[in-house]
Amino acid sequence: MIRLPSSHAAITAPLVASSTCFPGIPVGKSLLDGRPFNLSPVLTEASILPSTNSLALGGLGSGKSTTGKIRIRREILHHDHQAVVIDSFGEDNTGEWGDLTHSLGGRVIEAGSFTLNPCSSLLPPEVREQLIRSLIAAVEPGALTYQSTHALQHALNHPKATNLNGLVDALVRPEDGRWPAAKLAEWGEGVAIGLSRYTEGSLRGLFDGQDATLPPTDLPILTFDFSRLDRNSPAIPSLMAAVSCWAEHVWLRQSTAIHRHLVLEEAWQILLSPATSELIQRLLKNSRKAGLSLDVLMHTLSDLGDGKARDLARLCEVAHIGRLNPEEAAIVGALLGLPAWAIKEIPNLGPGQAVWKVGPHYVDIIETVRSEEEARLTDTSSRRRQAQGALAEPDLTLVKGAEEEEEEDSNYEDQGQSLPEPLEIEQGDVWDWEMPPNVIDTRHYDAIEAARQGRCNEAADLAALGERQDITAHGINSAEAVSWLSTRAQVADLCGNRDQATQLRATVARIRQDDDRAGQAHDITPALHREPQQPAPTDDDDPTATSLRRLWPAAATIVALSLAIAFVWDNPKGEEEQRQQREERAAAAAYKGKAGAAVTIDGVKAHVVADWSDDRKSVVLALHPYYDMDKNARYLRIDAADKSASDVREEEQFPKDPEIVVPVKDPSAAVTVRVAMAGKDWEEGSRAASRTIRLSPTGVSFDAKTGKQLPSDL
Repeated sequence: MIRLPSSHAAITAPLVASSTCFPGIPVGKSLLDGRPFNLSPVLTEASILPSTNSLALGGLGSGKSTTGKIRIRREILHHDHQAVVIDSFGEDNTGEWGDLTHSLGGRVIEAGSFTLNPCSSLLPPEVREQLIRSLIAAVEPGALTYQSTHALQHALNHPKATNLNGLVDALVRPEDGRWPAAKLAEWGEGVAIGLSRYTEGSLRGLFDGQDATLPPTDLPILTFDFSRLDRNSPAIPSLMAAVSCWAEHVWLRQSTAIHRHLVLEEAWQILLSPATSELIQRLLKNSRKAGLSLDVLMHTLSDLGDGKARDLARLCEVAHIGRLNPEEAAIVGALLGLPAWAIKEIPNLGPGQAVWKVGPHYVDIIETVRSEEEARLTDTSSRRRQAQGALAEPDLTLVKGAEEEEEEDSNYEDQGQSLPEPLEIEQGDVWDWEMPPNVIDTRHYDAIEAARQGRCNEAADLAALGERQDITAHGINSAEAVSWLSTRAQVADLCGNRDQATQLRATVARIRQDDDRAGQAHDITPALHREPQQPAPTDDDDPTATSLRRLWPAAATIVALSLAIAFVWDNPKGEEEQRQQREERAAAAAYKGKAGAAVTIDGVKAHVVADWSDDRKSVVLALHPYYDMDKNARYLRIDAADKSASDVREEEQFPKDPEIVVPVKDPSAAVTVRVAMAGKDWEEGSRAASRTIRLSPTGVSFDAKTGKQLPSDL
């Protein structure tokens, strides 16, 4: 049980220690007062929970997915609910929800083994058009214009348009309508090319099969498994758009269950995709009216950017937050309005433990309790435990048995905050310091494992976060900080960025050479790969040897300090020069030469891009609106370094993308850009709303006013 200081207890008393309780399925127990915790949002009064949507956050191994699966399983078994799961994450090319789905009598639909027909007559005409527009936007965003939209609507009314192949034929060889056939064929060329990706190109077989149909709607649970697909493939947003449309317009209308759940595993992919984000936002807003709960599972909110993260936090009345680093915990706490004591506890939570917020006032720390069968059905960390077991040394006397640690991490049923057993030390063997526990630093492993599974953006973020933490804790010259260069090189290699991997490894080699010249012996191998050092065999019965063992650390420390003082005395500028050299090398290794930021101003969505020249003497700054989504964009302007470019939309023509070229003095420095945009109500001569963005050649962008990092489509 977690013990809080009295000041914290005073804050939590009216929230947790009161008689507050919720109806529904058992979830776990409170770690603040030990009471059982039950919750079924749909059974809770609307005055307490205006919506039934839930948000689950947490790092790798925190137990967020396990808790989500247990909740869905119990709602189906106890209350006959139905669930549709979009699962895009798993181990060994297998989704996380497969075992649970089969155990409940459901069905798993793997991408590529089932063909979904977006032209099906079971879909209302307006839904067919919206779904097909989403498919086009996923592969050819610029193809959707007013003219092409009319050509698409005309083709959808053709008798041949019962599947995608027939629709493409109707676009290429249209019949006369309000406009001549030749004009319609010209207008429809772009969307026909986009749809041909699904009928003849790399995405063939997903939407164009002869036996194309719609999924069943009467199963207790249906899981769409996208884990076999490449995370960067346009098939992901296309399939998600199709499944979301089917869920909204077919499943919800035909389902007879008392309540339904749409589960979004790794939801950041869905919420950042232009093809699906607006649809999911609409479902979130209308969920209670539709008898639907959206259960969103993801690692962090910062992946979404500030605007979408706030919208998601506002529309989810139930949130459970597992272990996060302090920086992410602060961001989540601010968005969800968590008290300071809860934010402080988030980084210290164990597997299966989470800070829960229910409605506007209830906050508690809950530990999920699961049965043996549920532990088997929800296990998603077998590969990670195998890797940790392979690194463990079974003959170390100061480490608990590997089997005990695996049991604690993998099955946290009724788990408390237990401490290791005290060491038994014979009389006379007194240590002058406390021996630290042997804790494996899994941050390097987490980044590399994410890259192996195709989650390259997440892997890069984990590596950057770990590097920043170690620089803050140990300094930029420390072995801990420099070791991240090797990890970043491996991540780049796994993600196919061979040039960056080679550059990073060259930097590591240069650092080793410089250390050798300076007489240093830093171990810059990532902590994941270090082998524990075994103590040399000694004669424990020899009192002289025992005395020497006690004295050698102090003697070694004195010698090391003497050498360090002598070196600094003789080389007062050497350390500073080495620090500058390492900072320059780190900056060179981080250089990407391109950065972007997705921004929304006055309802207009656009992407700001900075592209440094090969000689690094200039940078091209451009503003690219999402015309497929923001057809109301009327005014665009970009300013930087006394240069500016702008354009105004005239009649049916979209404004040109403003672009300027700015000289740079320091190629490693960020550039500051002012972006102004206005929608359809803007009048010439009026002032347009604007934002100031800083774009770094390392690929990172920030809001210059708030300092918050911005998402990017690059």
